[in-house]
Amino acid sequence: MTVQQAELEELLSDLVRIDSVTPWLIPDGAGEGAIARHIADWLSPLGVEVSLDEVEPGRPNVVARLHGTGGGASLCLNAHSDTVGYRNWAERALKPERQGDRLIGVGVADDKSSVAIGMLALREIAQSGGRPRGDVVFAATIDEEGSSVGTMDLVRRYRYDNAIILEPDAVGRAIVEHQGFGWVDVIVHGRAAHGSAPENGIDAIVHMAEVVRGLAGLYRTFEAAPDPRNGITVLHTGTISGGTDYATYPSRCVLGIEIGTQPGEKLANRVADIERVFDAVRGRYPAFSGEIKVNIERDPFKGAGNEGLIAAAREATRQVAGRNLAETGLNAWTDAALMQDAGIPTILLGAEGGNFHAPDEWVSLPECVQMVEIIRQTALRVCA
Repeated sequence: MTVQQAELEELLSDLVRIDSVTPWLIPDGAGEGAIARHIADWLSPLGVEVSLDEVEPGRPNVVARLHGTGGGASLCLNAHSDTVGYRNWAERALKPERQGDRLIGVGVADDKSSVAIGMLALREIAQSGGRPRGDVVFAATIDEEGSSVGTMDLVRRYRYDNAIILEPDAVGRAIVEHQGFGWVDVIVHGRAAHGSAPENGIDAIVHMAEVVRGLAGLYRTFEAAPDPRNGITVLHTGTISGGTDYATYPSRCVLGIEIGTQPGEKLANRVADIERVFDAVRGRYPAFSGEIKVNIERDPFKGAGNEGLIAAAREATRQVAGRNLAETGLNAWTDAALMQDAGIPTILLGAEGGNFHAPDEWVSLPECVQMVEIIRQTALRVCA
């Protein structure tokens, strides 16, 4: 392996210092403009074709293409440049810190480690002196932590024969499927009335409490039958609001939830589950009135046609890390679903990390170094 840990740490630290919070999630987030320019400036001297594709104003994807000699399959390495917010540790989040073999910082694992891996792997291929026949592309996409408009734009503009989504996981694992999800508002309607006139009021919050109890029961059914690869179907509450003041029966209560889907399912399956919860509440409270508003729906990922990718990654993992490659699933969602839905055979690889979306997020530096070489060897085999 020609990439040294100190070099990777330096590049990754530079990326962490650049605030790139997606404004979709945090309205005053810095966005990806500054980090995109940094990535493009770093890649440009490598003799690759670099473009900044503006997806939204001031928020570009970086797409760097190393042209092959012709006749081979193309491969896109896709890592996202945005992060979640860091209010809970604002004084430290943008100051990368080394602790043993780990680097700490906001987005250091999710997904700036993957950005650094993709950048260095592309450099190693470009400078190797023997290019593959197929094109190797590195894409640093925006907004994966939001609505994924970056990868949506990528697959609208370009066509690739294969794709590797780079996200933190672990050396020795290839994600070949994962859950989908929906961000859903559950809205319960009541009727406003003076607090001393219960005969006139319908308490939306009390009815919502019954819905929450029903959702807890639904989650228990998910716990009882986890997917063999992807684990328990996701279901958790996220936000709640309702009522106007102490003295008035609340006429409306809104619960925001995240709810998962397994391969072969659609969010319509989960909407039907919630409607059955409504029916049960209505059986106890005939005046109950509820509705479901879907804000985002993302389908599950199940790889197809990716046997060549898996075989190449398996051999590279054996050569670099001396271990077998396990084909696994994930109970979270990534842009792999969008790449596969575009007809591009896709897998997910990445280095080990932890504390995602939380203070003291970390990534394993030795695994990042290994993953650079695994990606390099995989790309050369796929694009040969």
